[in-house]
Amino acid sequence: MHFNQLKYLFVYLTPVVVGLSLLADGGWTFGSVVVLFGLLPLLELFTKGSQVNMVEAQEAMAKTNRLYDWFLYSLVPLQYVLLLLFLFRLQDAGLTSTELVGLTLSYGMACGILGINAAHELGHRTTKKEQNMSKILLLSTLYMHFFIEHNRGHHKKVATSEDPASSRFGESIYAFYLRSISDSWLSAWHIEGTKLHKLGKRFWSWDNEMLRFQVWQLALLIAIVLVFGWMAVALFIGGAMVGILLLESVNYIEHYGLRRQKTDKGYERTLPIHSWNSNHPIGRLVLLELSRHSDHHFLASRKYQVLRHFDESPQMPTGYPGMILIALVPPIWFRLMHRAIHRYRQSTQGFALAD
Repeated sequence: MHFNQLKYLFVYLTPVVVGLSLLADGGWTFGSVVVLFGLLPLLELFTKGSQVNMVEAQEAMAKTNRLYDWFLYSLVPLQYVLLLLFLFRLQDAGLTSTELVGLTLSYGMACGILGINAAHELGHRTTKKEQNMSKILLLSTLYMHFFIEHNRGHHKKVATSEDPASSRFGESIYAFYLRSISDSWLSAWHIEGTKLHKLGKRFWSWDNEMLRFQVWQLALLIAIVLVFGWMAVALFIGGAMVGILLLESVNYIEHYGLRRQKTDKGYERTLPIHSWNSNHPIGRLVLLELSRHSDHHFLASRKYQVLRHFDESPQMPTGYPGMILIALVPPIWFRLMHRAIHRYRQSTQGFALAD
């Protein structure tokens, strides 16, 4: 196995630390949170990462190397192993309130990084098999509408005021949570309804994928109640919510303060300047290169292993885990990012502040 493949074994860091946390007692149940949002951000303060892209021949080989796909596919059963481990662990007698919180947060780490992030990569694939894997993962965190809204809404409207998942200049992450979560769900209904109308199909029918998503999610909740009880389903919803907030935190930092120019013919094409980028190596590998986000929006069909760095992309001061922590303290976030935006405005003519 070549180093270019071997390095993606880091994607298993999340299932390993979450699994160990779910098996632990006491404060060790918080182990995954400490590793993923304590140790990783600390390490990334001392790294910058490589800006080197693959040459054409390397990229061609990487695109067709199935090992990269199997790294991704394996995360689907691993997420459900963690879900079952979480639910069975909740049946242990004598769990303290602290342990219940730790277990729920740890499962939430899996929801955000495996249940949604891996689903995001699979959702951009063209085969039905891979798209179904994406939906199966999103089911585990009760966010199936993301499949519709992200692929057919966010990528079309990104870095505009019409996109629920693009944060606005001066908007706090907490205000963004409320707007993005509610508006993205409503947007998915609208997108699916428009599609059905064009096909001449009824909105209230099994043809409506949004309706099917709600049924499958409700069925999962009912199954958990019947097998594991009401406390388990409440904590499962709590863990799923942690995963959702992790996703929305990523959405918040990815396009903050960036806007596409609007012309008489519509918005300009999405370019690498419309997404914040990060080359910090650990976050890149753990998150399947999600932090090379500029290239992802420039060409959404590119697989994670061949995403590129662009010199013209705005660069985050640190990696995604660290930036999420900073975003949770709005005064520090605004001070840091508004300075970065000001510097970036001085270096490019293709930049516009959010309205």
